Amino acid sequence: MEVSIIFKIGAVGILVSVLSQVLKHSGREEQAFLTSLAGLILVLFWILPYIYDLFDTIKQLFSL
Repeated sequence: MEVSIIFKIGAVGILVSVLSQVLKHSGREEQAFLTSLAGLILVLFWILPYIYDLFDTIKQLFSL
């Protein structure tokens, strides 16, 4: 796994956290929730290939 993906995930986490707090304090809880959801989906799309490779490696290891 590349180190840059960890920094990208951290940056998205910080950005989503700040945006969520700003939106919550301005009374826009729905937009804060959608921002958090968008950040989660973005990170999941980034790590999905690594999860696929993990399961493929386990499958080859046990020859299922």
